[in-house]
Amino acid sequence: MAKRIDPELEDLGIGQKIRELRQRRRYTLQDLSAKTGLSKPLLSQVENGHVMPPVATLLKIARALDVNISYFFQEEEQEEKIAVTRAPERRRFTRRSHQDASEVGYLYESLELHKSRKHMEPLLVTFPPLEKKDMVFYSHEGEEFLHVLEGEIEFRTPDEVRTLKPGDSLYFESDVSHAFRALGNKEARALVVVYTGERG
Repeated sequence: MAKRIDPELEDLGIGQKIRELRQRRRYTLQDLSAKTGLSKPLLSQVENGHVMPPVATLLKIARALDVNISYFFQEEEQEEKIAVTRAPERRRFTRRSHQDASEVGYLYESLELHKSRKHMEPLLVTFPPLEKKDMVFYSHEGEEFLHVLEGEIEFRTPDEVRTLKPGDSLYFESDVSHAFRALGNKEARALVVVYTGERG
């Protein structure tokens, strides 16, 4: 029996956009795997809409396909100097029901859906409470800024651990392997801005 596509993923067609871009550039899945360092099975699951990739994974795919990460969040490309995203337009990206929380690590909403050429991706991120052993580490090019809105968040790298409370902010170079989790037994939320570098 075929797996049902998550309605939110289907609306944006993230997997379909990735496949179309890959085919337009005449890349095989193996080519894209080599360019991103991601496995062919994972890329296939993403293209088929069975897996909602975390932002770090989308960044790697976007770089390999020579587009900005915002390309995947928009319904159509628009060239605007000023863009407003209304609250009802925002979409929350969640893991598929069969995905373990440790495969994604967090849930996120893109806060800007209209400007196609930008260097920053603003996100509203919800971090679930996790056991330390279940934390997922990511690294990618660029820089990140995080401002805690609710709850308590633990930020880890291979060398250090920081605890962040509401009102605290964090800025770091995201090529450092990093992971987050909410502390206690309730979710935490933060405004996160990912700076993606040269694409524009």
